[in-house]
Amino acid sequence: MKRIGVLTSGGDSPGMNAAIRAVVRKAIFHDLEVFGVKNGYQGLMEGNIVQMDLGSVGDIIQRGGTILFSARSEEFKTDAGQQRAIDQLNKFGIEGLIVIGGDGSFRGAQKLTDKGFPCIGVPGTIDNDISGTDFTIGFDTSLNTIIEAVDKVRDTATSHERTYIIEVMGRNAGDLALWAGLAGGAESILIPEKKEDFSDIVDRLKRGHDRGKKHSIIVLAEGVGSGFEYGDKIEKATQLETRVTVLGYIQRGGSPTATDRVLASRLGAKAVELLKANDGGRMVGIQNNQLVDYAFDEVFTENHTINEEMYQLSKELSI
Repeated sequence: MKRIGVLTSGGDSPGMNAAIRAVVRKAIFHDLEVFGVKNGYQGLMEGNIVQMDLGSVGDIIQRGGTILFSARSEEFKTDAGQQRAIDQLNKFGIEGLIVIGGDGSFRGAQKLTDKGFPCIGVPGTIDNDISGTDFTIGFDTSLNTIIEAVDKVRDTATSHERTYIIEVMGRNAGDLALWAGLAGGAESILIPEKKEDFSDIVDRLKRGHDRGKKHSIIVLAEGVGSGFEYGDKIEKATQLETRVTVLGYIQRGGSPTATDRVLASRLGAKAVELLKANDGGRMVGIQNNQLVDYAFDEVFTENHTINEEMYQLSKELSI
């Protein structure tokens, strides 16, 4: 293999640029040519492809977002769209593709692999919801953004003696809420993986208020429901003044942490090694700080799970 491509797909996450940088530099180190695909699979079908060199990835390791941009494409989900993408790859003489993104992006990569075009997936999503890897690129940065917000909300919660609900991202995964809740000292953490009885949340708030506690912080994963709806229910049930903060897309932005930069660099370089060995149809990941790789089929059939020990600890510390 002498010529490879790289694209970013789905939602952006801090550290994607660090991964792109690692792919380009690792490939050039091994005398491979690298082409960047702009605007994800949509750009791939349209032939929005440019050759990259060392200068293309200069001074991007610290930048959030993705210099290759990202887009969602319904057309690519069709056989015709996938064939159109392969025709463009062949036109540019690209022999393998590295896809940086989440579950949906990997399913697209698997389709190309099944059609004879080898792809490697690099997990880039703030949700940390992909099986086969302990962490995904962007999770740590997003987590730190949330913690900074929780700390600031706690300051005003203390001043006004209120209950605050902070709604965080994560789609149907609760990792961001769980980690942020534990690190931020939240009184309750509501995640999709655990159906907590609403009466237990109310009892915990009332017990805290009865012993003189002036404020409470609840971290709610978006996969559980609306923070505003929960806020109304809690205020009615406890008679405690309740406010809601929805952090939204601020969680996706910002300069990646050192942890995310290192993770992205390691995963991006590993992806090049796999493509160089013509080993397509796999995702790279990290487990116990060691690089691993799994077939896409294994990634799709295993569900990502939360850390049960951490969840239990959060319950014990929030008494």
